[in-house]
Amino acid sequence: MNRRFSLLLLLLCSSFASCEPKSDMTTEAKQPAPPPPVPADAQTAVFGGGCFWCIEAAYRQLDGVISATSGYMGGHIKNPTYEQVCAKDTGHAEVVKIVFDPKKITYERLLAWFWDLHDPTTLNRQGADEGPQYRSVVFYADDAQKKTAEASKAAAAANFDKPIVTEITKATDFYPAENYHQNYYFQNKSKNGYCRVVIEPKLKKLKLEH
Repeated sequence: MNRRFSLLLLLLCSSFASCEPKSDMTTEAKQPAPPPPVPADAQTAVFGGGCFWCIEAAYRQLDGVISATSGYMGGHIKNPTYEQVCAKDTGHAEVVKIVFDPKKITYERLLAWFWDLHDPTTLNRQGADEGPQYRSVVFYADDAQKKTAEASKAAAAANFDKPIVTEITKATDFYPAENYHQNYYFQNKSKNGYCRVVIEPKLKKLKLEH
C-alpha cells in the first residue's frame, strides 16, 4: 500500500511541475521578476540542472550567495514565458542566476554544489522532468569561468558511473522567470507535492534547510 501511494504521489508531482499556472493567480504573480542587482564587487554564475525550483532553493542558502533568481537562458526568442519554455520549442533552459561575493564563496565552490544538486548524466531529463528545458548546463560569463567549469566537470566525472552530459556554453540573455517561481520551494513547500517529494529529500540529503 505504501509503495502504491508513493507512486501515486510521484505521478501527481508531474502535474505540479507542469506549465499550467493556477487559475486564481494574480496578474502580478505572472509578471517576470525584476533582474537581480549585481553589486560592484560581486560576480554571477548561471546553472541549469532540471527544475529551477530545486536549484534555487539550495543556492539561496549558501553563505556568500547574495541572490539566486530563477529564469531562462539559451533560447532563440526574447522574453519567453513559462508556458512557451514548457512547450519545448524556444530552446531555453530553466536556470538559476546566482549573484555571489567571491570573497566568501568561489565559483569553484558553486560548481561543486552544482554537481551534487542534480544528475548531470541524464540528457534533457531530471527524474520525471523531461525536455530540453531541463538540460544540465553551465553558462559561463567569460573565459576564466569556462576554463574553471571544464576543469570542474572533468574532476566531477570520477564521481559518476555514467558520462557527464552537461553543456558548457557561453551565457546569453537572462530572462527572469515569473514572480510566482521565485523562492518557490519555501513559499509552497507545505502545499505542493512536488516540493515535498522531490525537492525536500534533496535538501535534506545536502543538509540544507528544508
